[in-house]
Amino acid sequence: DDVTKTEKMLRRKEGRVGYVIFNNPERHNAVSLDMWAETSRILADYAADDEVRVVVLTGAGGKAFVSGADISKFESERATLEATRHYNATVEKAYSGIQEFAKPTIAMIRGYCIGGGLGLAVCCDLRICSENARFAVPAAKLGLGYSYAGLRRLTALVGPAFAREIFYTARQFSTQEAREMGLVWRVVPDDALL
Repeated sequence: DDVTKTEKMLRRKEGRVGYVIFNNPERHNAVSLDMWAETSRILADYAADDEVRVVVLTGAGGKAFVSGADISKFESERATLEATRHYNATVEKAYSGIQEFAKPTIAMIRGYCIGGGLGLAVCCDLRICSENARFAVPAAKLGLGYSYAGLRRLTALVGPAFAREIFYTARQFSTQEAREMGLVWRVVPDDALL
């Protein structure tokens, strides 16, 4: 096992599998600007590593995949229009980097997969979740907009009707509902997820 810790991100290689682990369990793996940027750096390393054949993205702590953006950092990370543009470009670079990654990517989802976390999972080639996973895009409840790229990715995956339900209601969906929508590929018992 080759484990490297970088602030709130972990990377681990096990054989031919490279792991990208969001490590902010006290905030349900909410992602800051630095974490999005580090995600892109980890992916670049895995892309150049011929030993890595597949990349698994997951969250630390067992309670959440990723619960979205770290709103406690909004004041410092999105204080100006320029800062907001930089933040959005950094997030989109991570998303498109995952979606266009030349090797297979798997979202290993346990617990909450909310907002930006759902956007992240949608970028992966496969989404496998435990039975306790919960999915939502709460932007409508928070009075927030959502990027066109994110909207397009979700709609391409689940279709326009389910995408509208996800965005308009902002409610949490169970694993069964997520499976019926085509949002997740497979649901497994918690102890079988890895």
